[in-house]
Amino acid sequence: MTQASASTSARPTGPGGPADAVPEVAIVAQHASLEFGGEAALPFHFFRVLRKRGVGARLVVHERCRDAVAGAFPDDLDRVVFVPDRAIHRLLWRVGSVLPGRVAAMTTDTLLTLVTQWQLRRAARDLIRDHGVGLVHQPIPVSPKAPSLIGGLGVPVIIGPMNGGMDFPDAFRGYDGAATRLLYQVGRRASWLAHRLIPGKLRADALLVANRRTALALPSGARGEVIELVENGVDLDVWDAPDDPRPDSDRDGLPRFAFLGRLVDWKAVDLLLEAFARVVAQAPALLEILGDGPMRPSLEEKARGLGLIGGDGPDRVEFLGWQPQAECSRRLSRADALVLPSLYECGGAVVLEAMAMARPVVATDWGGPADYLDPSCGILVPPDSREGFVSGLASAMLRLAGDPDLRRRMGAAGRRKVVDQYAWDRKAEAILAIYARVASRAPGRPVG
Repeated sequence: MTQASASTSARPTGPGGPADAVPEVAIVAQHASLEFGGEAALPFHFFRVLRKRGVGARLVVHERCRDAVAGAFPDDLDRVVFVPDRAIHRLLWRVGSVLPGRVAAMTTDTLLTLVTQWQLRRAARDLIRDHGVGLVHQPIPVSPKAPSLIGGLGVPVIIGPMNGGMDFPDAFRGYDGAATRLLYQVGRRASWLAHRLIPGKLRADALLVANRRTALALPSGARGEVIELVENGVDLDVWDAPDDPRPDSDRDGLPRFAFLGRLVDWKAVDLLLEAFARVVAQAPALLEILGDGPMRPSLEEKARGLGLIGGDGPDRVEFLGWQPQAECSRRLSRADALVLPSLYECGGAVVLEAMAMARPVVATDWGGPADYLDPSCGILVPPDSREGFVSGLASAMLRLAGDPDLRRRMGAAGRRKVVDQYAWDRKAEAILAIYARVASRAPGRPVG
């Protein structure tokens, strides 16, 4: 497996650099938006950094992203193709909205993605024929098990960076219920057949993976080069370390922790609340929860039961709901640390965003956060048992709450690490080198 880390030494993108060796590129993705969060940010940023470097990039995306794309790239709308919303999209979305998250991911979400990919494929083929596109890059979905319809286009195809191939920690294997686990295992086994029927990943010229775990989860029989490239990146123009560590601090300067993410079961915010109740029993502190999702009502009820909200004293937890990226950045700049207790986090872009803002991170020693954090910039809590995990989260928060110097040292180390390894401007150099290498040696495939 070839490695092309975003921390690769910067290469020139002027005359003779990788950008000169890159053909017209089409970024194809069902979503490209910072408003949607998660993996939808990846194609958005790939298009952004390519255009910033003068690469002849085009974006093919579903029209539900029109407002976000038009607002971000008003001068490049002639380079964007929006595929239309259909009745089948709306039907699958409605059905999926009432299913458990991981069940929907394996069923209606997969079908919805394939329907959209069929539209993306047709649009990409038109761009190849009419506008000389010489390379197609499909950044999402990031799951290595998800089949791809983007192939057989007559030009080199790159898919990824993908991230996956993980399960819940052993101590939490029952966290999502027996039925969901069974369906998920059936889906993983069925992926072998899906990739034979829809062989885009088997035929791709290059498959980008975030780590070795993901490489091992790729479908067998893939013939393209496997290249390691970190999935997430950070836009330092948005996630920047404030000059004053607590510019808007209030409430008597109490230690403030933040959680950012969807309120779904695998994020384990219920365990965070249990841990935080132990924190405030020993030292006053605040927790801001930014995000929304199906678990919010039960989490608010749990917080009330733990005396964190709605009691005789001041609320120690605030549920702030979904917030735009700018507000998330502002809130994180006021926090002393980020806490991400997720038990099923393949990536964890929010960890890098907190590091970019010079904030230490408390996270689960599992999946993506364990790839990003080290003892210099955060505290990883082993998910060995429910009690041990809750206790570990509480201990980590208490340690940071009581040691401002430690918070500053960890924050500074995290900021340096992001600038050196994970900034999107650095990542752009790596992807340009990959484009140039694949374009120079990969034969086109017959158009199908």
